[in-house]
Amino acid sequence: MYTYYISVGSNIGNRRQFIMGAYDSLSIHPQVHRITSSSVMETEPWGYTEQDVFLNAVWCVSSSLEPHDLLDVLQSLECEAQRKRDIHWGPRTLDLDIVYALSDDGACMYINDARLVIPHPYFWDRLFVLEPLMELDKAFTYNGESIGDRIQTLKT
Repeated sequence: MYTYYISVGSNIGNRRQFIMGAYDSLSIHPQVHRITSSSVMETEPWGYTEQDVFLNAVWCVSSSLEPHDLLDVLQSLECEAQRKRDIHWGPRTLDLDIVYALSDDGACMYINDARLVIPHPYFWDRLFVLEPLMELDKAFTYNGESIGDRIQTLKT
């Protein structure tokens, strides 16, 4: 059983409906055993800033799916939401990223191939990921730094 942290975002159309529809679909997947969501919060765009504000959340997912298989499921949910990939970090109906993963023994998983990078290379620099992640796990640490300390560093 793996534990995945998935960053969720939407800034086109009925943002909340896209997010909740994907949550509902993922929650009934036969290899997803538990899914917990942070609060959904409105955030400013990151990277490409000439776009509407986002709704963001983080999901904690317990699943028997291998990482690449979960990626396939997430990308199919994005496809169902008619996600377009026209502009890097641009507007999207639904964005689902595996930002962090734990193996069945609780160790951080490291993957770096053409399709998937875990941990996500920017997750530790994005408040829109860290703030909802802290709701789910106040004791989260990465490279020896607590999530609370990291959030404070990014806010200063």
